[in-house]
Amino acid sequence: MAFGWIDDQAELRRRAGLVRTLRPRVADSPLLDLASNDYLGLARHPEVTEGAATAARTWGGGSTGSRLVTGTTELHTELERELAEFCGFEAALVLSSGYAANLAAVTTLGPHGSLIVSDAGNHASLIDGCRLARGTTQVVGHADPDAVRKALDTHEGPAIAVSDTVFSVDGDAAPLAALAEACRAHGAGLVVDDAHGLGVLGDGGRGAPYEAGLAGAEDVVVTVTLSKSLGSQGGAVLGPARVIDHLVNAARTFIFDTGLAPAAAGAALAALRLLRREPERATRAREVAAELHARLTAAGLEAVRPDAAVVSVRAPSPEGAVRWAADCRAAGLAVGCFRPPSVPDGISRLRLTARGDLSGAEIERAVRVIGETRP
Repeated sequence: MAFGWIDDQAELRRRAGLVRTLRPRVADSPLLDLASNDYLGLARHPEVTEGAATAARTWGGGSTGSRLVTGTTELHTELERELAEFCGFEAALVLSSGYAANLAAVTTLGPHGSLIVSDAGNHASLIDGCRLARGTTQVVGHADPDAVRKALDTHEGPAIAVSDTVFSVDGDAAPLAALAEACRAHGAGLVVDDAHGLGVLGDGGRGAPYEAGLAGAEDVVVTVTLSKSLGSQGGAVLGPARVIDHLVNAARTFIFDTGLAPAAAGAALAALRLLRREPERATRAREVAAELHARLTAAGLEAVRPDAAVVSVRAPSPEGAVRWAADCRAAGLAVGCFRPPSVPDGISRLRLTARGDLSGAEIERAVRVIGETRP
């Protein structure tokens, strides 16, 4: 029977407690949301939604084609210009998602004959970029610049190191300055995904590379998503103009994909301008993360100290994590639930988003519900 093996896989997932299901949310959900990646609470901000609506009314519901044909509007180039300026880079290229941006960066900068050194804790999109690239990938220990240096020692020729700036599972930050030093000793490039750093870290939310003094460097390329702190959708690659020009001509997820919808570009641009005007939003997101961590650990829970806006709470098992998240939801709190194979170390967790718009009362309520429902 066609696809008969799928039933066997489904049964294995069921036995392991790893079945995933879609749960459509309603527009006016009463749940306290600590599950989304809306770090600054901008997805529903009036200026952001109006930016999306104005763009849709002006440019239409879709971009109508690939960026190289009809999919580039004046709005796209405006967003790229302001995003590059805000983050401190020479140029930017907007793609349809952060996933597409990572595939574009890694595959085009890791050609045949090159070495790609990848952190063991990297996001799936970076991992898939390594798999699709024609270069040879070597996976090294998590957040270990010495391991990166040793891997580069084994290779002569073009090379890049690839890492998240803030890892999505535990919310810990990569040692960017040390990684850049290791790469520069070998003439290698550094490609980092700042999906969880943009809008939270750096001066006014300019990102982890900016905070590490790497913004605008000739040997550093940064990918970002527009779907987290900027409350929209899409992704971008930031870096030297010659690197961005290379992506325009060689990145398959850019060349052959339909351009980002104008509404998403308009929303992201509005959010970026709002963040520039109100830089304290980034500070507040970090403060909320620190308070959540302090309260959770004081309540006897095992929580990882956050470096940005992700707070991870250890769960006893995959089944326990699923039950814990479900009990939180029943008590009015939405939290993320990370379990194998989404976590590289096999440890299941609740993943909390420290949104910058959370009040003190909401933080207190979240901690109380998590504590009362622990397995």
